[in-house]
Amino acid sequence: MIKVAAFDIGKVLLDFDYGIFVRRMAPRTRMDVPALDAFLNQSPLLAQYESGQLTSPEFFAVVQKETGFDGTEPEFAAHFEDIFTPIDEVISLHATLAASGLPTYTLSNTNEMAVRHISRAYDFWPRFTGHILSNEVGTLKPNQKIYEIFEQTTGCHSAEIIYIDDLSENIAAAAARGWHAIEYRNGKDTAEAFEYFGVLC
Repeated sequence: MIKVAAFDIGKVLLDFDYGIFVRRMAPRTRMDVPALDAFLNQSPLLAQYESGQLTSPEFFAVVQKETGFDGTEPEFAAHFEDIFTPIDEVISLHATLAASGLPTYTLSNTNEMAVRHISRAYDFWPRFTGHILSNEVGTLKPNQKIYEIFEQTTGCHSAEIIYIDDLSENIAAAAARGWHAIEYRNGKDTAEAFEYFGVLC
């Protein structure tokens, strides 16, 4: 029997495009768009931030030093946060689950700036029972540790958990623990999968 549902955030509840951030920021740095994109997305820096190894001020300081960004930390944060678009079908599905009384959690690789923005901007955030976030627990999916933390937090294990994520490696790690793991493709397929597992009637 399924006792809890877990949702990834990026590309599941909210679409995002780091390209928006890079294009807005590049004119205020000494890097062009491809170089800035490579620095932010292909270096270990973002993973260090999202795994809690860097605080937001530390992350900003490194970016400012390496790119020459000429703005303030609040200006940087405003660019960094404004990259999201809601995926309404999944948000609606979650609202239905939450209203039914089924506990729901986010389980996401994310960072403090993004969470600060999302928690203020989207009303689905407080409808979740809780949040297991990589930057807070100090480890990233698909490392097994973050799944263990989820199980410890919820008191649920194996087939008691249904989980949706857009990345196959994260799904595989959850499935290896016996979770009902659904790889996100679109809202319709997701709703049908939840119905198949008896979560939605």
